[in-house]
Amino acid sequence: MKQNKVALQVTMRDVASLVGVSTATVSRALMMPERVSSKTREKVKKAIKQTGYVPYTLVKNHSANKAKIILVMALDITDPCFDDMVQGIQDAAAEYGYLVLYLDNRQQPIDDDAIASLFQQVNGVILMGANFPFPLPAAVSLPPIVMANEYQPELKLPTIHIDNLTAAFNAVNYLQQLGHRRIACISGPEHLYLSRYRQQGYIQALQRGGTAIEKNYLLSGKISFETGATALSRLMSLHQPPSAIFCHSDIIAMGAIHQAKKIGVNIPKELSIIGFDDIALAQYADPPLTTIAPPRYDIGRRALLMLRELLQGYALKSDSVLLDSELIVRESTAKPHNS
Repeated sequence: MKQNKVALQVTMRDVASLVGVSTATVSRALMMPERVSSKTREKVKKAIKQTGYVPYTLVKNHSANKAKIILVMALDITDPCFDDMVQGIQDAAAEYGYLVLYLDNRQQPIDDDAIASLFQQVNGVILMGANFPFPLPAAVSLPPIVMANEYQPELKLPTIHIDNLTAAFNAVNYLQQLGHRRIACISGPEHLYLSRYRQQGYIQALQRGGTAIEKNYLLSGKISFETGATALSRLMSLHQPPSAIFCHSDIIAMGAIHQAKKIGVNIPKELSIIGFDDIALAQYADPPLTTIAPPRYDIGRRALLMLRELLQGYALKSDSVLLDSELIVRESTAKPHNS
């Protein structure tokens, strides 16, 4: 009995740290081993044995004698933004006796019958991201669903998220306080509410500072290193290039930094770059990246707790819970060189 208690105190993060990979990689090794190299799978197995980690403990529901299963869905579970969120979900689930299953359907769409069958086997769903990674057939009876990280009003789902507009406003306002007036914005996909809110925050900050919106400074693309690199080249080729860039994600920002080095632009002496998300790699960028840090672990944990309240039949105090984000100042931003 004592041995089981100790094992439950070990988390997926402990295993990931010992192996030297992300928690998402550990999760894939356990749930989707075919997507992980045999070498990594063996390392994960050894780390689990060494730490005594219990990956998935089926805890029985005493009233119905059923396993308490939560399904976590994402378009891309490997997104580094999800690492801490997954850990928050996992830790809270272990605390309250839930088995957590993860679904990533980037490669293979799920048909209606598969959805119906899947939903009949789970108690509730946490959706990480605003877009459902599957169609929503009317015939399927949906279990309780909570959205984590993003907000999409038409879905009318209970949501744990941050105020992306205000966070983006604060990021751009910080650049303005440094003295920047020529500030560009590299947005994420335009169809995402997250991208829209962050762009609104950028625009409102410029308007508040009395700066005109320059259309050539507004670029967008998917969340990728390539988007940042391509946009950086376009922006720096303008007749009057920006002195600072607000990027909608750290991934985009690091792509921009990489490209800036290739074309001989010094960061931050000649160009300041600020990101969003504070992923683990942000502090190891060269230079370390100034960014907005959402409380991703807390988002994951509180999403699980919100779903638990729904499963227990409690009325939620609020269907939309906003958490504060934080500006992390590092070395990729500075006063404009001509100030």
